[in-house]
Amino acid sequence: MNKLNWNSASYQLSQQGNAYVIVTLIGVSGSTPRNSGTKMVVSNEQCFDTIGGGHLEHAAIKHAHLMLQQGVSTRNNAQHIEHFQLGSNLGQCCGGTATVLFESFAAAKVNIMLFGAGHVAQALMPMLSALPCQITWVDSRESQFPENQAAFQHTRFVVSDSPENEVDSMPANSYYIVMTHNHQMDFDISQAVLRRGDFTYLGLIASETKWRRFQQRYKHRDIDQTAVERMHCPIGLPNVQGKLPMEVAVSVAAQIIHIYQNENVKTTHNKTTFVAECFDKKNTGSQQGVPLKVIKQLGSIDL
Repeated sequence: MNKLNWNSASYQLSQQGNAYVIVTLIGVSGSTPRNSGTKMVVSNEQCFDTIGGGHLEHAAIKHAHLMLQQGVSTRNNAQHIEHFQLGSNLGQCCGGTATVLFESFAAAKVNIMLFGAGHVAQALMPMLSALPCQITWVDSRESQFPENQAAFQHTRFVVSDSPENEVDSMPANSYYIVMTHNHQMDFDISQAVLRRGDFTYLGLIASETKWRRFQQRYKHRDIDQTAVERMHCPIGLPNVQGKLPMEVAVSVAAQIIHIYQNENVKTTHNKTTFVAECFDKKNTGSQQGVPLKVIKQLGSIDL
């Protein structure tokens, strides 16, 4: 059991882009190890805090791991309720009843592939690696990568003479940043991303002349024009201007943050708020938390 409490653990795991499940006792009756409202956090590798130990906690951890392994969180953050009879089902002598809420939070859904390790990329990477993202940094020149690679969190370094071939290794809805030292390489990479067509973001660093030429070449290669129109070129937010490497890097980072935050807002608006509604129900008797008869009406719910 890790020494971090559940609140600190959930914050740390979120910052690191790791998946986790918050386990909460939301309704207890009879004799139980802990009171309603007690929480713990379960990740793939560790557990934080406790809901009382014993078979109840063992069963809860097992269920949380099953949710993580089955990828429940990949269908947006999921909420799930389970009922446990401590005596008949779990063999605990206290013999009460516990209702447990499992809230599964997804691993980082923002997958970024950055092509190029020049001045702008060097300024950009410290910002990207501090975000809850999984990053693949690609360049044909190994010497361009920083020596202290361990300082870049959740980042994979790839050296490739044909970086456009790395595009196929990315999951759908990825973010691509193209800023290599070679115009032909930039074209080949951007063309590979456009042909896939399933990107959330494709940013290309280019002058107006370079961008016009690329657009003409895309047409000659029969690239879908709607995909080209989704590209960000010039790269970065238009209201964050400047040509210094750090100025461009800040603009690009801000644009990516803006896009993935908008994606998160869409997800949040689609989530069901049934748990909050449960807590608004009047609490009666000696039972702690949500009335058991209300929870039983819900049954086992997987949103």
